[in-house]
Amino acid sequence: MPTPDRPLRILIVDDEPLARQRLLDLLEGREDIEVVGQAASGREAVEAIRALQPDLVFLDVQMPGMTGLDVVREIGPERMPVTIFVTAYDQYALKAFEVAAIDYLLKPFDDERFEQALERARRLLKLREVEALRERLLQLLQDDRPAPPKPSKYLERIAVEMRGQVRVIPVRQIDYITASGPYAELHVGDQVYVIREQMQTLEERLDPDLFIRIHRSAIVRIDLIDVLLRGAGGRYAVRLKNGVRLKVSRSRREALERRLGLHAG
Repeated sequence: MPTPDRPLRILIVDDEPLARQRLLDLLEGREDIEVVGQAASGREAVEAIRALQPDLVFLDVQMPGMTGLDVVREIGPERMPVTIFVTAYDQYALKAFEVAAIDYLLKPFDDERFEQALERARRLLKLREVEALRERLLQLLQDDRPAPPKPSKYLERIAVEMRGQVRVIPVRQIDYITASGPYAELHVGDQVYVIREQMQTLEERLDPDLFIRIHRSAIVRIDLIDVLLRGAGGRYAVRLKNGVRLKVSRSRREALERRLGLHAG
């Protein structure tokens, strides 16, 4: 339990690196908070909770293999730290959490909603109401309502922090993505948004029906490709409908031609 002499110990659990980084950024620089660990799966979460004994857990609901609720079952409601669920479910599907009076953050959430949830957790711990929370956790696990529908496994929105604000970019509005060192640049019309993410992770999390990686440093929305350009020396590039040209690596050319309905050669 946190005291005036000990910071609030927090564990972050989410299988999406972008989501974990978002929470880390929001918690950064607070003297009364210590992020004691991160977990990218339900199994890692169980091990971290048992080993680190955090005061508060930000827990993703839908994770491959072991969900957030599975984590609660494995640990047991009586031993579970104070928990703020983080979820991509819509408002209708969140009724079970509302009834159980357990706080949650609906992705994508803004700074104000995050602060409300964090402050609620602080009050709960300060007032020693953890036992009441554990009863509500138990109620949620025993609830026989159907499980909420599984959200899309592909990114639908990307949260971008800029000048102290968070802007949510719908993925379908992105024209193309380029790498810039440890960052990725999202090109949306005339705007460029920078996020801290690897191209490999983005490639895996973007719907392959909408996007294709054409180079180690470029991902393109397929329906914006206007022309495949074949240059001297086996060099290839694409020209997008907005006139932008992007290089195509040799190793990715054949896959691109197949997606465009062309014959490799």
